[in-house]
Amino acid sequence: MEVVHYPVMHREVLENLPIPEGDSSILIDCTTGEGGHTSLFLEKHPSLSVIGIDRDSEIQKKAIERLSVYGERFHPVNAWFNDYLKEAPSDFADAILFDLGISMFHYVESERGFSFRTDEPLDMRLNSKSGMSAADIVNGYSEENLADVIYKYGEERYSRRIARAIVERRSEKAIESSAELAEIIRLAVPRDYRYGRIHPATRTFQALRIEVNSELDRITPALEEAMRVLKKGGRIAVITFHSLEDRKVKWFFKEEAARDDSRIRILTKKPIVPSEEEERENPPSRSAKLRVVEKI
Repeated sequence: MEVVHYPVMHREVLENLPIPEGDSSILIDCTTGEGGHTSLFLEKHPSLSVIGIDRDSEIQKKAIERLSVYGERFHPVNAWFNDYLKEAPSDFADAILFDLGISMFHYVESERGFSFRTDEPLDMRLNSKSGMSAADIVNGYSEENLADVIYKYGEERYSRRIARAIVERRSEKAIESSAELAEIIRLAVPRDYRYGRIHPATRTFQALRIEVNSELDRITPALEEAMRVLKKGGRIAVITFHSLEDRKVKWFFKEEAARDDSRIRILTKKPIVPSEEEERENPPSRSAKLRVVEKI
């Protein structure tokens, strides 16, 4: 099934990232995905150019095709956003957007084991040509390290039990598929936890995905560089989807704003959240939070 990305809080993002009129206006979309947010900005601002960054070359192909109608106004870059921003010149972008969520494409179309509801190779890499896969971690990490990853990045209270069950199973044969791992987790947790509000494998799969792609480690360096790359008066908007991401963004902005020589002004004392209408239309948006700052 082919899925088109639904841009989360698209109205709120457009409202909070104003673009100055002029032929040289530039937006950096640090997590372009299928190009949902980028397409809205390009449509609204006819003179705007967007630099669209994504590490996943497969989803980037979708964005390039979708945004081909805008010609050279869209400039795709296949890279991790923190790496791109580190090399980018200072004071040249009018606005910078981060949407830190994983696209539905990865759960539904990528066939890389992001979802515990399908039976796919246990990969989870956004850059599928390098780095450790989820299978490498599940089959290679010690029981202690595995439990620590599941607890730290998944906030999973049964991390020790799950890690023990994984190690016991892999002693018989390597764990290679998402469905196999999900079943190991399901059997490892208490019976009442199996039938709770969320699937018992949810937090473990999140933790593995974060570990595989070093997701949390990229946020602070990227925000630091983004403030350098941004023009004075420009804005940075960040959409997060779970508490670990949001905590890093929140405290980075708070600590920066509290400095005597602060470079930013926080525009969202409390994060903007989706409307009830959007939550009904797009249930995955329920956990989203939008934070916005302005460079001074």
